[in-house]
Amino acid sequence: MPDFLSFISEILWGSVMIYLLLGCGLWFTWRTGYIQFRYIRQFSKSLKRSLTPREGGLTSFQVLCISLAARVGSGNLAGVALAITVGGPGAVFWMWIAAIIGMASSFAECSLAQLYKERDASGQFRGGPAWYMSRGLGMRWMGVVFSLLLLLAYGLIFNTVQANSTAHALEYAFDIPKAVTGIVMALLALLVILRGMKGVAKFSQWVVPFMALLWVATCLLITLWHIVELPAIIEMIIRSAFGWQEAAAGAVGYSVSQAITSGFQRSMFSNEAGMGSTPNASAAASSFPPHPAAQGIVQMIGVLIDTIVICSASAMVVLLAGHGTKTTSYDGIQLIQHAMNVLVGDWGASFVALVMMLFAFTSVVANYVYAENNLIFLRWDMPWAIWLLRIATLLMVVAGSLLNLPLVWQMADVIMALMAITKPDGNFAAFTGGTHYCY
Repeated sequence: MPDFLSFISEILWGSVMIYLLLGCGLWFTWRTGYIQFRYIRQFSKSLKRSLTPREGGLTSFQVLCISLAARVGSGNLAGVALAITVGGPGAVFWMWIAAIIGMASSFAECSLAQLYKERDASGQFRGGPAWYMSRGLGMRWMGVVFSLLLLLAYGLIFNTVQANSTAHALEYAFDIPKAVTGIVMALLALLVILRGMKGVAKFSQWVVPFMALLWVATCLLITLWHIVELPAIIEMIIRSAFGWQEAAAGAVGYSVSQAITSGFQRSMFSNEAGMGSTPNASAAASSFPPHPAAQGIVQMIGVLIDTIVICSASAMVVLLAGHGTKTTSYDGIQLIQHAMNVLVGDWGASFVALVMMLFAFTSVVANYVYAENNLIFLRWDMPWAIWLLRIATLLMVVAGSLLNLPLVWQMADVIMALMAITKPDGNFAAFTGGTHYCY
């Protein structure tokens, strides 16, 4: 099975996904008049406005926190370390490029989610790619296919990645058995998801900013402590991104294709731009000002925070510790822990484990919200079906803590690619068909 998944992943990510992601992001960048650059000065104003409560839905800030809860997970720690291990320091550069291009994709999909949202039986706003494929394009079958893939990805597979990284981190730092981590994580997640989307929103708006600031502030202090090494690190990232590092050394090292593939894979897994997940939360917001584009701009901030800020912070820790060369001695999360130990001492691994626990836990509960949202689209929102989804989600958390690392990441890469392949046609058609005025 691992060999088969690896083969499929190499086919999808070796060429198909790179061109698809680049093409999609570049098209939306051009179609919106380079909106991620034009509106960067408006980000602070949009963030301030996102706090304004409005009747009938969640605030834009709460929705931003839900989306960040799903985005900020193992991909920001273990994923970054794996990208550097597989693709070299240059993978960090391509993560930045993927994020900048992906901001336009995120704007488009989240604006569409606002445009085609509707209320459920309880009065809560619901929407996302499945809705605008169905209502905007009149192609419910496409929405059904996408919803099934999202249920598989966010209800099951992606949660195994979060649990796996957390279990490895806690075992490495505190010698806690992996099964114990999985069971405790599943029980705590159940307590949160029972409160529904509004409960997850309230939980996220307090926990997500705290954990993000905690990690970024710590990494920033470490970087400032080693400020004299920073120019060399930046130069190494740029040179490696284009193969100049290896050419200068006269050695066979990372190829440019390895750097690009690893960077795009881990960037997409982390910030989810263009994958169709974030719009499921975006539709729940009552944006201010009351315009579809308002939520799209707020969600561009989410991509910026996730990749350009948080992932870059993790990358600096790995590279400052001297892990810019190929190594198979550690898995992703343990490489970050070892790097922190090198830089700050023995407490570093424990700190990473605690941060990873927060990152992964918030991702699990937000992932469940996305999955339940698409269960409603499929009209399977009967109590027995919702409980079946909850039980399956929690069982996958426990299973993920016990699975081996390559299998977990390979499953995630394959399902992530399938989701992304399904979605661009709906994005292109719906965006061209009437939402171009929304920016």
